Amino acid sequence: MGNVTYKDAGVDLELYSQAMERLPRLLQRTYSPRVIKLAKGFAGLFQLDFASPLFARNYQHPVLVSGTDGVGTKLKVARLTEQHNTVGIDLVAMCVNDVLCCGAEPLFFLDYVALPQDDPPLLEQLVQGISTGCITADCALLGGETAILPDLYQPGDYDLAGFCVGVVERNQLIDGSSIVPGDVVLGLASSGFHSNGYSLIRRVVFDLAGLGVEDPVPQLGTTVGEALMAPTRIYTQAVRSVLNSYKVKNVVHGIAHITGGGLAENLARILPAGTQACLDRRGWKVPELFHWLQNLGNVDTDEMYRVFNMGIGMTLVVRGYYTESIRRKLKDLGIESWPIGRIEAGDGGAWLE
Repeated sequence: MGNVTYKDAGVDLELYSQAMERLPRLLQRTYSPRVIKLAKGFAGLFQLDFASPLFARNYQHPVLVSGTDGVGTKLKVARLTEQHNTVGIDLVAMCVNDVLCCGAEPLFFLDYVALPQDDPPLLEQLVQGISTGCITADCALLGGETAILPDLYQPGDYDLAGFCVGVVERNQLIDGSSIVPGDVVLGLASSGFHSNGYSLIRRVVFDLAGLGVEDPVPQLGTTVGEALMAPTRIYTQAVRSVLNSYKVKNVVHGIAHITGGGLAENLARILPAGTQACLDRRGWKVPELFHWLQNLGNVDTDEMYRVFNMGIGMTLVVRGYYTESIRRKLKDLGIESWPIGRIEAGDGGAWLE
């Protein structure tokens, strides 16, 4: 019997090295001059400020804002479609959109990729999506970790986790505390299911309806796989543009990222005591994608609104006077929005009518 090696146990260090050679260019395409390069270092370096008119922020009382998330069982659909270069966008979106809710500027991103065995082409596809997401989010991909775990994951499986750090001036921090009765709730259009509810989606589409990823969905004009793999929308440009457009302070009083739990639950998280949100389901047109899933699985309407975003990926709670101005600005950026409710005096919570 020969000597046992790490490769025998499922980890090929030579293949791992090949994978690492594929990634630096994907990180570097996200860099701004605020990134300090540290070749072969153990961490990523990022300057909070920069001595240049283009990149200087001149922070007075900066507050760092952090967020972390994953992609969930949407990764199972990626495996079925063999499309792995977009779930990284979902990963960035789920983290960055949370950080935006505090009014922060996303600064940099880190990823964690877990695989059952070394697979350089697959890893490159995954990081390609993360890199693309970071460019859209205007943040640097500083680095990450690749874990080879042969006894924890089955062949073909993998998992992703992401970590985002942003910054906001203390006096510009958005925490919902300034929300008052009379404020308007603006709903920003989602790009589909985003990255939530995929355990239910897979149960309905694949187990109950028996569909495959290549099957057409006539009412959507796509295949099943295309419908389910649409990347999560990243709202950095929209939110940062709105926040930077008004000299008057306190135009946006609250921001909620609509993920698992739906509109009511996520919006309720940011409401201060003595207020409640009354939302009108007739305030926007629910995309056909959600009707297709509901009819396919005979899913209860309340369950749909509790699990999915139903076409609203983010909400801004704004001063009523600025509602139409903000909507025009969002439209110019390619984001459709609707006034979907109002803030009233109450005992907390958000209600769909």
